[in-house]
Parts: sequence; C-alpha cells; structure tokens
Amino acid sequence: MNVVTMAESTDVAAGGPQRQRIIAAAAALTTRSGWASVTMSRLADEVGVSRQTVYNEIGTKPALAKAMVLDELGRFLSVVDKAFDEHPEDLIVAITAAVRGVLELAEGNTLLHAIVSATHGADTELLPLLTTHAESLLSTAKAVVADRMRPFRLPFTAWEFDAAIDMVVRVVLSHVMQPSGSPEETAADIAWIARRVLFP
Repeated sequence: MNVVTMAESTDVAAGGPQRQRIIAAAAALTTRSGWASVTMSRLADEVGVSRQTVYNEIGTKPALAKAMVLDELGRFLSVVDKAFDEHPEDLIVAITAAVRGVLELAEGNTLLHAIVSATHGADTELLPLLTTHAESLLSTAKAVVADRMRPFRLPFTAWEFDAAIDMVVRVVLSHVMQPSGSPEETAADIAWIARRVLFP
C-alpha cells in the first residue's frame, strides 16, 4: 500500500480535484496569514466557488484542518516511498534516505513552519494535529512505513514489528517538529537506532 492508496483509503484526505483545490487554498492562506484568517467564505473566494460548495466538499473547519494536515503528510510520505523504491535491497539505507528526505522537506516547508511557530489564538488550533491529537497522522504514516518494511521479512512477531514501526515514526516526527541537528546527522542517528532494534 503506497501513499496514493493510503490517501484514497483515508476519507478525510480523499476527494476530487475541487476538494484538493480548496485544501491547497487553505494551506496557502495559512502560510501567508495564519490559520485564523482561513474562513469558508474566504476559501470560496480564493477558489472561485460558492461557500456552500466549500462546506459540501470539506464540512467543518476542524475537518478542513485535519484534511490539510493529512494532505501535507502525503508529500512527506511520497519521499518515504521514493527512498524505499530506490533502495529495495537494503533496509537501513532505505530508512536513512527516507529520514534524511523527510527532514530536508521539513526544513523548507512553509506550512509546517507556520503551524509550529503559531503562538496564540486560533492559529494554535493546528498544532495538536501534529502533537497531542496526532492519531490520524501517526496511523497513516505507520501504515505506509509498515507496508514498505514488510517485504524485508524481519524475524519479528506482529507486536514487535508494530512496536518497531511506532518507534521509528514517532522519533522522526519529533525531529520534524523540533530538529536537533542537520538532516544528515539526524538520519544517521535514527538509522543507528533502527539497526540496533531491527538487527539485534
């Protein structure tokens, strides 16, 4: 199951071209002016549709927030897919490339920076979707990573495999949110941890 399949199977992130245009407009507005500036009326004007169309396609503003975060997650998971496609024979090399690519993308991601740097009012409403209420993000990311790691047939029970995936995804997310070194350095650190866990 690749990132495209995952997006199709996640209701909040799925939809046609018009829905995607609305989500993209919301992301652009958030980056420029903050989440508090995003309203259904303003989105309708940006996209060139009626406000009712925005409601029909998206629903509530919290649903829009979730869809926007999951849509952005798709960009990061496409980097993971690419790394595993390029290194199908070496799991640790694939993990290293995936982590480095994700962290490099995070460095220049203006939407992510807008979310993380928000400090007051409605602009802080998105942050929990990456932290305390990140269930949808984590479950989607873990499903994609697990799907890419499964062909390596690691000698683990299902519980051990799930625990390893959970560890890797959560550690990477923490560095996306609060980097402690360069993407290259952090990728090497996480790859070392992954090697110790996956090949004890």
